[in-house]
Amino acid sequence: MRKLFTVLALLAGLLVGRPGRAQELNATVEVTLQNVTITDPSLVNQMQAEMRRILNETPWTRQSFRPTERINLKMFVGITSIPQAGTYLATMRLIATRPVYGTSYETNVLSLTDRNFIFNFAPTTPLIFSPNTNTFTSNLASLLGFYAYIVIGTDQDSFARLGGSPYYDQARLIVQYSNGQTATANESDTGWSDSSPNNRYWLLNNLQDPQLEAFRTALYAYYRQGLDVFIEKPADARTSIVSALSGIQKANALRPGTLFVRAFFNAKADEIVNIFRTSTPEQKQQLVTMLSDADPDDLAKYQTLLNR
Repeated sequence: MRKLFTVLALLAGLLVGRPGRAQELNATVEVTLQNVTITDPSLVNQMQAEMRRILNETPWTRQSFRPTERINLKMFVGITSIPQAGTYLATMRLIATRPVYGTSYETNVLSLTDRNFIFNFAPTTPLIFSPNTNTFTSNLASLLGFYAYIVIGTDQDSFARLGGSPYYDQARLIVQYSNGQTATANESDTGWSDSSPNNRYWLLNNLQDPQLEAFRTALYAYYRQGLDVFIEKPADARTSIVSALSGIQKANALRPGTLFVRAFFNAKADEIVNIFRTSTPEQKQQLVTMLSDADPDDLAKYQTLLNR
């Protein structure tokens, strides 16, 4: 089980990676073509290899992660168009998981989709991302770096209350130096600006908004105080998970329709149903009433609990 952050580590800052440290991510990358043709089929394999290399070999933090502690991450990149030679527009889906203490179960922590995943790629030009310089090198490097820090941040939020803060700060730096730079590289990417409420800019804003802190504290209550103790104390675990979902409901009422809430329930809806399948009728009713407001898109799933 990954180490919880200590106060000392948080105060020291975990912002700059150092060579030689164990890597944080165990990422697989799959690149596919969606109704487009690339003359050289090996280019897709090169893309996959370069993306995987950046995710798995970049030292994102100062922490030492043992191989068994690395965060499992799956990234699916579907290329939908090629606006010009060497420029690719894609849809990216990301799924990040975390182990549940005392079990062999891996639970989804993140399930995100980025429909404006635009990048240049040339097989003769190595992909470079340097956490030490905080400078723009390419949109693909910025995209991979941004999502790496989001994945690490949410993972650490699940192990320690607000433990992911340093990594969201790093993601913020990427947003700041990437916004506006992509146009000069023919990779005009509006995902770095506030142009749409469903883009990565607003995903990070949700995570860093003090008024929406309940989103993040809910991750700790849901995972560390909920799922991680479920085997030994199922009743206590369910109580913690209800508390976590209540916090998300209240934050969602304050700021309806945020991307983070949608991403959370995309990852968790089926699992929530399974967790409460054998709970009391009263708790099931409480849950369905609460989630009818927080997650109406999945209400039909939750209502099945009332028939069990």
